[in-house]
Amino acid sequence: MADTTNRPHSSIVVDGNDRAPARSMLRAVGFQDEDFKKPQIGIAGSPSDLTPCNMHLGELAEHATVGVDNAGGKAVNFSTITVSDGISMGTKGMRYSLVSRDVIADSIETVVAAEGFDGLVAIGGCDKNMPGCMIAIARLNRPAVFVYGGTILPGLMPHDEEEQRNPMDIVSVFEAVGKHAKGELTDEELKEVEKYAIPGAGSCGGMYTANTMASAIEALGMSLPGSSAQVAIGEPKRKDCEMAGAAVLKLLENGIKPRDIMTRKAFENAITTCLALGGSTNLILHMLAIAHSADVKLSIDDFKEIGERVPLLADLKPFGKYNMSHLVRIGGIRPMMKMLLDRGMLHGDCLTVTGETIAESLKDVQPYASYPDEQDIIRPFDQPIKETTHLRILRGNLAPGGAVGKITGKEGLYFKGVAKVYEGEEEALIGILRGDVVAGDVVVIRNEGPVGGPGMREMLSPTSAVAGRGLIKEVALITDGRFSGGSHGFDVGHITPEAAKGGPIGIVKSGDLIEIDAVKNTMDLLIDDAEYEARMAAFKPTGAGSKRGVLGKYAATVATASDGAVTDKDL
Repeated sequence: MADTTNRPHSSIVVDGNDRAPARSMLRAVGFQDEDFKKPQIGIAGSPSDLTPCNMHLGELAEHATVGVDNAGGKAVNFSTITVSDGISMGTKGMRYSLVSRDVIADSIETVVAAEGFDGLVAIGGCDKNMPGCMIAIARLNRPAVFVYGGTILPGLMPHDEEEQRNPMDIVSVFEAVGKHAKGELTDEELKEVEKYAIPGAGSCGGMYTANTMASAIEALGMSLPGSSAQVAIGEPKRKDCEMAGAAVLKLLENGIKPRDIMTRKAFENAITTCLALGGSTNLILHMLAIAHSADVKLSIDDFKEIGERVPLLADLKPFGKYNMSHLVRIGGIRPMMKMLLDRGMLHGDCLTVTGETIAESLKDVQPYASYPDEQDIIRPFDQPIKETTHLRILRGNLAPGGAVGKITGKEGLYFKGVAKVYEGEEEALIGILRGDVVAGDVVVIRNEGPVGGPGMREMLSPTSAVAGRGLIKEVALITDGRFSGGSHGFDVGHITPEAAKGGPIGIVKSGDLIEIDAVKNTMDLLIDDAEYEARMAAFKPTGAGSKRGVLGKYAATVATASDGAVTDKDL
């Protein structure tokens, strides 16, 4: 009888005379006799011409295939979808962005489980296919390694003098739209930014959602050391893919599964690392969803509790000075992780996909010597940008179920202003670009939640328009939608309950006073209790923004933002 120890799933599919039809199908795609005795490892990628984040992932999948095959496995490639936030942002198409996370997770789970793969290499390069891959990995609980597609290089104006060159990225283009509306840029100058901001392959270049999630996944233990801090094009990333392929076979041999790695302590490591890096608000949404799939208890309040002891150390975009490629150049996140470990802020006993613990993996990393003396990207612990987290969990009569603020302190820690209410993103963007929003306003964008959208669009266009018009420190923006990792300013999203489900953001009127306190972590509508109760009693929520199709199904199954907007909660 054949040894099926390393083939717990594929042996069921291909072993025995009764499985001849399955083997016949596989022979047509290249299997030889000896391949049926090897562990089958799925290579899940999302290569496409849709976006720079994914345009190179087909080549990376080829390198992962080599890694698997050379280590004695049989790689089988398949693809999942992606959508481009940068392209669909500000349109109805953006409603499908968060939805795609769950479509991706469902599709990877479906293929791996249906085809009987023994392990998985998942390659992601954009905001939603990364957590989508991780949700599927957690659900399947088969040996797996995640590979980040890598960050993009900054865009540069070719005619600028070298000392005057300012690195650009996609957020530069969004903010240029606001500057153009204000009259600071001509049509031709806007086109110049458009032409040169995105130079090639890779994920958006700041500590936006893609680089945040890549860092989180490495700190979680599910990527190889250094995978999160590599540029998209180059030998290190190709080698990362090959090593990942081999690593899955080693995990299979040693009986290490994702849920052995993705423990509660590992999630705390990921959160701590990304808060120190200045990560995106989407970190909260996606880590809640991944933890749900891994059957790990995690809540928004855990981010609050951890955040009170984690300083903001990284001077990275969108609110900072540097791109991810600059951090790559000085050594990536691992020296900073060693700093955190040495201060008892990481759990060193957590397992990783290398088979080593976090502490063992970092044992040869020198926390200070590994970074150049002159660098100012990662601050010393006694000189943080902010002493506690920039991601604030807010509650109050506007968000009884919680909300997420992205407040670094650069824009202040307290805001009290006059509500300017918009029923949706498009209406808000028109108003901001037209000049309706002035200093002291709190822009309220509602009916953009997981159900009301449906899809919980990112408000990068409105926040960038505010920045482009020079109001970043004078205007706050709140929404039951969410924010791109590229957003910065006094922004609060994920307001729960959302307007479409009867949340009090739905009763705000233009002219109301709103108070946001990022020290007390409160957000309140300043009207008397009787008026508040009367408005709530009279409020008639709109309900789901779509009833049919993908968006309709999503609206019917999605949980709140405070629960990670998962689609399989209590089904």
